Amino acid sequence: MIAALQALAVAAVASAAHEQKAGGLPQLNPADFAPQLAWLAITFVLLYLVLSRVTLPRIGEVLEERRDRVQRDLEAAERFKSDTDAALVAYEKALSDARQRASSMAKEVRDRLTSDTEKERARVEGDLTSKLADAEARISATKNKALASVDEIAAETASAVVGKLLGEEVSPAEVKKVMQPAAE
Repeated sequence: MIAALQALAVAAVASAAHEQKAGGLPQLNPADFAPQLAWLAITFVLLYLVLSRVTLPRIGEVLEERRDRVQRDLEAAERFKSDTDAALVAYEKALSDARQRASSMAKEVRDRLTSDTEKERARVEGDLTSKLADAEARISATKNKALASVDEIAAETASAVVGKLLGEEVSPAEVKKVMQPAAE
């Protein structure tokens, strides 16, 4: 390669010396076409070798790395999407299960409260029924006692009235005897 560069430098010096003799642009001088084509071929081959051995493999590696990275990113995105879908399905199932549990718990509480309320109502009705029966029995006893006392009170009152009206004392027993045929 160094030899090629030295040859290139020698050729450039020779070309410069020739150019001073001919006077004009060397690329347009038909006598200089052969060396120019040779240098074009040499430059093309060197450029081709540098590009094919150094630059293009690096560019290829970069493109391959980008392609691999894009593929990995797409696979990761697909994996995340499937994970997200699975998590969403699990969330919806958990939410549905929670709603069902809440509904069943509410039903159980409602049924238990209804049962407790019915038991309490039955107990209160039983207490009220027994208290009502006791009250009716007391009322009946009081009524019977009052009715039994009415005859005595009526007899005493009648004896007092007769005693005042007639001025004679009449006993309550005598008034009761007189009142019995009237009560029957």
